[in-house]
Amino acid sequence: MNQPTGLAPMRTIRSFVVRAGRMTDAQERAFAEQWETYGVVCQGRRLALETLFPTIQPTVLEIGFGMGDSLLSQAILEPHRNFIGIEVHKPGIGRLMNEAAKAGVQNLRVLCEDAVDVLSDGLGPSSLAGVQIYFPDPWHKKRHHKRRLIQSALVDVLAHRVGLGGFCHLATDWAPYAEWIVGIFARSAAWHNESPETDYVDRPERRPVTKFERRGRGLGHEVFDLLYTRKASDQHL
Repeated sequence: MNQPTGLAPMRTIRSFVVRAGRMTDAQERAFAEQWETYGVVCQGRRLALETLFPTIQPTVLEIGFGMGDSLLSQAILEPHRNFIGIEVHKPGIGRLMNEAAKAGVQNLRVLCEDAVDVLSDGLGPSSLAGVQIYFPDPWHKKRHHKRRLIQSALVDVLAHRVGLGGFCHLATDWAPYAEWIVGIFARSAAWHNESPETDYVDRPERRPVTKFERRGRGLGHEVFDLLYTRKASDQHL
């Protein structure tokens, strides 16, 4: 994996756990009929974002969009932005492509690859207006914390990929993971926490409430939104 200049090598970390899931006939058809429109293949090459969409405009990356409902909603409600979603759960990808085609959405593309690889090899410096990571696997057990997506190395890569003034928006319903994220970002001089208390913010209106989130709240889970802005720093000039 090619590393951005000046960054410590990223240890082996995956942005996902492969989840088995049967694809419906409609989802299978989506890969056959809609992949040419919505699908993008990186596989270690630099993506030319200006050629992926009909309109050149700021691009937001979402890591792990699940079944894609919230990402599709954002793409529809924010036509002034282009969206790239990365997911490895194929039923979710198929469903998102199906629904995007029905809605006639043009500012959305998807990748079925590991997000860490795409960030490292497929995106150039300051190529993104923002990154959103909603409800990543918290890896509850302490011995599994090394598997968490949010690590210092990833935060450094994001600082190179998101332009000045851009954002990184995260959400989790696991309080210990929320605290972990705050601590990881606090170590980077490239990010400003938008919370006055330097912890959490109210859910921004642009983030839809997901089915997963509604189910969690029904079980009494508190949801934490974390919002960071990319700022200048000696390390990332």
